[in-house]
Amino acid sequence: MTVQQIGQVIKLKPEAYEEYKRLHADVWPDVLAMLHKANIRNYSIFHWNGLLFAYMEYIGTDYEADMAAIAEDPKTREWWQLTDALQQPAEGHSSGSIEGDWWKNMEILFHTD
Repeated sequence: MTVQQIGQVIKLKPEAYEEYKRLHADVWPDVLAMLHKANIRNYSIFHWNGLLFAYMEYIGTDYEADMAAIAEDPKTREWWQLTDALQQPAEGHSSGSIEGDWWKNMEILFHTD
């Protein structure tokens, strides 16, 4: 199995920290199930100085199709209505082809197992 490591960044609105933290302390089971179904593993979100950094591992074979399936999922779309209102795109972001994909992908420079 090939594992693709993915890092992304987005800004968190200054007033949104507590709400974002509260939401992610109890992520909806349907959203978590959809991530798993779409071959996402080891998904983490970190916060530092107004930035959110996401790390995930993708184990599938068609990333674009799996991300599109997440974007089409009704529960995930409902979740994004809550979380997207708390975020703002990072500088240099250019909207991807997948609706809801406004996190900025980062270049991986180093990885070790």
